[in-house]
Amino acid sequence: MNLRLACALLFVLLAGCGRAPLPAEIEAVSMAASQRGDDAAEQRLQEWAADGMPVAERELALLYRKRHRDDQARALFLRAARQGDAEAAHQLGELERDRPGTNAQAAQWYRQAARQGHPKAALRLALLLKNGDGIPADKTAAAHWLGVAAQAGDAHAMFLLSNAYADGDGVPADPRRARELLERAADREYPAAIQELALVKQTGDDLTPKDAAEADQLLKEGAEHRRSNAHRF
Repeated sequence: MNLRLACALLFVLLAGCGRAPLPAEIEAVSMAASQRGDDAAEQRLQEWAADGMPVAERELALLYRKRHRDDQARALFLRAARQGDAEAAHQLGELERDRPGTNAQAAQWYRQAARQGHPKAALRLALLLKNGDGIPADKTAAAHWLGVAAQAGDAHAMFLLSNAYADGDGVPADPRRARELLERAADREYPAAIQELALVKQTGDDLTPKDAAEADQLLKEGAEHRRSNAHRF
């Protein structure tokens, strides 16, 4: 069944049962509007957003942002974020970060989303805090939010938190914790983590025996993932 037919069937089923759509159903309709340019799907998304459904507001905002209609997108993200939609709050942070001199506002929205466990928002907030980029630097807070993102499975955050534990940057130095996080990031195919782990195995240390053959293999894997995962991380 193609996407257009599936969405048409979904419209009929929802109309017939008289119930509100589930978030996954709204997102499926949004996909039809975005990827296929389905006018009926976009109209249904607009109707749900007008009814105050936060997921529909967020998905319609994503569609508008894709079309560079940022003012309309911002208004919809704001409505959804005020109703507790974490992805909408994250997207507001992204919009603010793209404008000069608004990193303080971006941090507020990232923090709202991060408190709800949003990994990308937690990572973005950590980077702003770590670098003091438009807000006061706070290495301890940065490490905390890296931990939130890492716990949620973000490999970039795992790698940065590994470095923080290795250097005692915002957290007590802990080589074993640093190595554990580095290995977890490498297992998730994060290129910089794979390459750093390869360098460790080239020479060996107190935590890892020297293994030149595995080091060479990891260096090859790291180079490959750097090419193939350029847009993933």
